[in-house]
Amino acid sequence: MNKDTICALATANGVGALGIIRVSGDDALKVVQKSFPGKNLEKQKSHTIHYGYFMDGEEAIDEVMLSIFLAPKSFTTENSVEIAFHGSPHMGKRILETLTQNGARMAKAGEFTLRAFINGRIDLSQAEAIADVIASENEASRKVAINQLKGGITNEISILRTDLLNFVSLIELELDFAEEDVEFADRSALNGLLDKIELKLDSLIDSFQYGNAIKNGTAVAIIGKPNAGKSTLLNALLKEERAIVSNIAGTTRDTIEEILHIKGHAFRLIDTAGLRDTVDEIEAIGVKKAKEKVENANILVYLADAATEDYSEDIEMIKSLQRDDLKLIICSTKIDEVLPPKYEAIEEIFRNEIAQDFDFIRISAVENQNIQDLKNELSSYVEQLKSQENNVVITNQRHFEALRKSLDATHKVKEAISFQISTELLAYELRNALEHLGEISGEVTNDEVLGNIFSKFCIGK
Repeated sequence: MNKDTICALATANGVGALGIIRVSGDDALKVVQKSFPGKNLEKQKSHTIHYGYFMDGEEAIDEVMLSIFLAPKSFTTENSVEIAFHGSPHMGKRILETLTQNGARMAKAGEFTLRAFINGRIDLSQAEAIADVIASENEASRKVAINQLKGGITNEISILRTDLLNFVSLIELELDFAEEDVEFADRSALNGLLDKIELKLDSLIDSFQYGNAIKNGTAVAIIGKPNAGKSTLLNALLKEERAIVSNIAGTTRDTIEEILHIKGHAFRLIDTAGLRDTVDEIEAIGVKKAKEKVENANILVYLADAATEDYSEDIEMIKSLQRDDLKLIICSTKIDEVLPPKYEAIEEIFRNEIAQDFDFIRISAVENQNIQDLKNELSSYVEQLKSQENNVVITNQRHFEALRKSLDATHKVKEAISFQISTELLAYELRNALEHLGEISGEVTNDEVLGNIFSKFCIGK
């Protein structure tokens, strides 16, 4: 990485009370000094703030406050300056133009964080956690991202890598003395360590389902026949008139997606077109999209109208949509329109026909009856995914894949020991396990991976 001095707007685009521009690099102070006369910035102490006017030649652009951070005590570990200005987009543009004239260049996406990683201030998983903190939209995702930022997953992995590295060193030593047929590494002790590593990797891998749910939200498909009350339920859950409600069947032609937060967790509610055979071309497209949404959903909330006399069509629809990994909640809707004996018998009908385990709730979206029960079921689904034994939660697909590869390599090492395969092959599989674990923290990486990760950051980060 070159040592150019870089600059970028660190606050969001648009009008605000204040804006902040970040400058980082060996010559950061010199670049800013050219537009900040009256005080020698290079003689100021680190972590100090200075008032003055930011100049373009003889013209004052704005009244600013400069915060100075001297290397290595800055985010990037380089000399850094943060310029706080009045939050006009035009003002920020003028300051950035002047900084580039002074010798800086515009930063690329994620370049400040990339420098912090390359300069050793943070590891790769912590760099990714910064992006997760910025993107967090609920309390659960914030907590997980902060834990990762504090080095949660790195601490877990580094312990495993250190123990494994000790055995790799002994195995490598055996290769140096191959002709003497000696063993420096205790195979039974290595097996014990591998058992411990497998347990930890399995636990981390299992946490990904929960981590993915809190990071990306849990997809909830609301399905049922036309006029079963899907849009009414969506509006009741959101407490706003988000979807058009009508007594005319087939009102919803496309899918409607909205985010609902329950107890700190995000749920992506998907209101879909009613499932039925139709000659209406547009409605047919909506029905097809509804089925596609179910295929990618975590939870299926199927609505059955309490006033219906025959549920055979509903039962067939549910059977066609079932998956082992799909949580099923069947809701008997519109219970305010029928007498209790009628809607109380509906659950037994479905229990007799649907083999898959499911939750059954009687609701009236119009009267807001038992809507909270449905919310509680949604929330409990996510809570049940959480392991009580593991404080570290995997939310990153890259980490998940690296852990799976490392676990696979660990299995192969155990097989090599069991079948007394050559030391060379044993060493090869041990190195693979180490390498995949190292990918998470960035101890083992490449430019393509780094480019992909940091390209997703905002420019000023």
